[in-house]
Amino acid sequence: MDRPARRRTLPKGVAFFLQASLVVSFLAASSSPTPLYAVYQAEWGFSPITTTVVFGIYALAVLASLVTLGKLSDHIGRRPILLVAIALQMVTMVVLTTASGVPDLLAARIVQGISTGAALGAVGAGMLDLDKAKGTIANAVTPMTGTATGSFASGLLVQFLPFRTHLVYLVLLGIFLLQGVGVALMAETSSPKPGALASLRPQLGVPRAARRLMLVAVPVLIAVWALAGFYGSVAASVVRVIVGSDSALLGGLALFVLAGCGALSVLLLRTRPARQVMLLGGLALIVGTGGVLLSVDARSTVGFFLGTAVAGVGFGAGFQGAIRTVVPLAAAHERSGLLSTVYAVSYLAMGLPAVIGGVLVVHGGGLLPTTREYGLTVMALAALALLGLLLVRSSPSPVDAPVGTSAQRPASASSDERSRPLAACTSAASTAPQSSPRSR
Repeated sequence: MDRPARRRTLPKGVAFFLQASLVVSFLAASSSPTPLYAVYQAEWGFSPITTTVVFGIYALAVLASLVTLGKLSDHIGRRPILLVAIALQMVTMVVLTTASGVPDLLAARIVQGISTGAALGAVGAGMLDLDKAKGTIANAVTPMTGTATGSFASGLLVQFLPFRTHLVYLVLLGIFLLQGVGVALMAETSSPKPGALASLRPQLGVPRAARRLMLVAVPVLIAVWALAGFYGSVAASVVRVIVGSDSALLGGLALFVLAGCGALSVLLLRTRPARQVMLLGGLALIVGTGGVLLSVDARSTVGFFLGTAVAGVGFGAGFQGAIRTVVPLAAAHERSGLLSTVYAVSYLAMGLPAVIGGVLVVHGGGLLPTTREYGLTVMALAALALLGLLLVRSSPSPVDAPVGTSAQRPASASSDERSRPLAACTSAASTAPQSSPRSR
């Protein structure tokens, strides 16, 4: 009797590259509407409040998906989650391509947020299954790379090619289709296990050992993600005022510079002690955001982008430093609740301040005064975090140990507590696996 033919699967190296590309494409899709918001606003006649609501609802959908679906792939496998997430992204691209009003945008962004949150948990764990060392680095760098790529590529397509409200989504649709075929050919790296329904229950909490430094980390978490929310929603409009041009390319370039410099800082600082990284992040946020505000007043395009680059370093370093400061202080059974709390703080900070900023633009002093108030708030939060670091002496070695040291990789940590990278829509700078790589 003949044995059934064994299903051919992708080589491990190809599967790893495919999963890294999924993070890039998902985050690129999330940032691709950024240069188009002004186009939609002009065509459909809605206010800046609507723009920020469309952005904010995506952030909240990612948060809800991460804290509920982020561990599901540990129980039912990586491939099923990724295939469903890709299918939802393809539906999102179709809705965005055919969108005729704000309700279509809102529906598309909700579905996109749910699929992105689910996929990031599965693909982050999947890369660690294949290669712990490379997976840790890829989990840290690819989310911001995707955010930067999406906004800039979208700006290019909108600026120089026809069908400006359709083409970028059709390109992404084709990419997702090819990636779906690749995932279908990919070998499963996680064995199913019971407890799938229980894994959907969010766990929030801050263990006693991490509470002091969590209080220090919260201001910088809010600062970096509020800044990301600002750049993902209304920064393109600020650039148009400064430059005096409605160029979609320049609008996308702002988020590209912020996220790109954030990704670079994560990569370059990954071996530095967490306390140093967080200090650098806070300082860069203050200096960079201050430079942006001065450039807005002076209508300096060069100054704006230089300030954005420095603020981008603060974005990446501040978030990475905050994660690596608090996560190693939690015991294995406490880590999931702590990470869920970090998710909640970060994505609420990305969505809600952006919406508040939109309200102030319309009912307050206008775009540029709101930009100044927003920037000053980010600087104040960063300064508060720096003050906290100076007042609260670092705990023993886990806080200051560089990424990858044994102090940050408890052997007893369970797999489902290490499988959910915090990535953003606009972006993520570091991930949970970076602090505690998966061990099998």
